[in-house]
Amino acid sequence: MRKFTHLCSYERQRIERYLRNGKSLRFIAGKLDRSVSSISDEINGNMVNGTYTAKKAAVKAYQKRWRSKTQCMKVNQDANLQKFVIDSMTNDDQSPAGISGRLKHVETGYQYASTKAIYNFVRSPNGRQVEPHLYSIAVHKNSGPKRGTSIIIDGRTMIDERPKKVDSRLEFGHYEGDFIESGKDGKGSLLVLVERKTRYPFLVYLEDRTTANINQIIDRILFGLPVKSLTLDNDISFKKHKELSELINAAVFFCHPQCPHEKGTVENRNKAIRRYIKKRSDLSKYSLEEFEEAERKLRDRFMECLDYQTPREAFTKELQKPRKPLVRGMIMEKLLVN
Repeated sequence: MRKFTHLCSYERQRIERYLRNGKSLRFIAGKLDRSVSSISDEINGNMVNGTYTAKKAAVKAYQKRWRSKTQCMKVNQDANLQKFVIDSMTNDDQSPAGISGRLKHVETGYQYASTKAIYNFVRSPNGRQVEPHLYSIAVHKNSGPKRGTSIIIDGRTMIDERPKKVDSRLEFGHYEGDFIESGKDGKGSLLVLVERKTRYPFLVYLEDRTTANINQIIDRILFGLPVKSLTLDNDISFKKHKELSELINAAVFFCHPQCPHEKGTVENRNKAIRRYIKKRSDLSKYSLEEFEEAERKLRDRFMECLDYQTPREAFTKELQKPRKPLVRGMIMEKLLVN
């Protein structure tokens, strides 16, 4: 069998003539040196009103190929759509999948483009300016050294005792916390807190890792917000967890040693942060503005798990829902502005 090529006008004319004379598909395929399936697909796909004619079949085949090529260039041909894609990727580091979902579920005023169509644009000569913003290019996945043995903290309440409803993410107010550390010879740490349901993150750079300071910072971050639980790892900085629980008026749970997957929400956000704060880098060399910009981009990221809302949008909606008055003060709206 020869290498596949598209049917030409002469072949379509012969197909039309053979069909008119009542010839079978197998007979036509043998005469044209084509497979039976190719002849069948040609006839079924390009007939008009149940009748196959060479002229109309050629027009339909041309239109299909034109639409197929246009689909790959959809972003490039629509100026408004192209601007939305470029701005989303360059300004907010959105992913093609996130942009496609946002176009389908939220930003319906734009022409829809699939994830594949956006990737085709990004990897075309017209989209090379945004290609460096793809996560696979911006972040090099190099595994770092493994952490040592976890610290034993007395009086911990393990995650096994955390209410099962927390796992479903249907209830607002459950948080997870973790640290991102500087590399060797570096200074400073980054405290990361994330609300489980909305994936809304808080990033705070600090150099004082004493338990008293950590407790004060967490209390300041969560003050005025609905807090029902906080899940942490076994870092020595969380040793005074009982005092922390009293400060935030919520239960504090601990993961099992060497089980970071048990607080997967904050671990996932840590992975996203690595786009902006490289692994094993010296955190003290970053400016506070860079940490704030990373926090802003994470809060404004289109997320499939939120129906392509951003964590900021989802967090704001949760805060606007009627609730019982908080014991620890009124909601601080400035948290949503930062």
